[in-house]
Amino acid sequence: MFYNQGYAGGAAARRYAAVHSGSRTESATPHGLVKILFDELLLAMDAAALAERNGDRMKVSDKQARAMSILFALESSLDYDKGGDVAVGLAQIYREARRLLLVGAKERSAASVEDARAMVAEIAEAWNQIG
Repeated sequence: MFYNQGYAGGAAARRYAAVHSGSRTESATPHGLVKILFDELLLAMDAAALAERNGDRMKVSDKQARAMSILFALESSLDYDKGGDVAVGLAQIYREARRLLLVGAKERSAASVEDARAMVAEIAEAWNQIG
């Protein structure tokens, strides 16, 4: 496994999402927890790109911060002993995705966010097929 097995990690709509997310994580396997992180990451990146195109700077900032946080969580959960070169490669991809998010924020560019999303989406799809 490429990820460390010990890693766990409108107002009404936010409360519902928190409850839904909580129930998803409580019953998830370690593989399922990583899938949840990928799902949340892709949603955050989609929302950041959309907000960038709409000029909603507050939402861009919020969603990019969420995406960065999830990318850090994914990288920190990698098991380099068991994952070897694959874990190293994933870490490099997560760092590049974070770099692209920062470029997107600096240049106010949805394209950079979409590039980062495309990279992560490939990994997420592969992860879903493993499970």
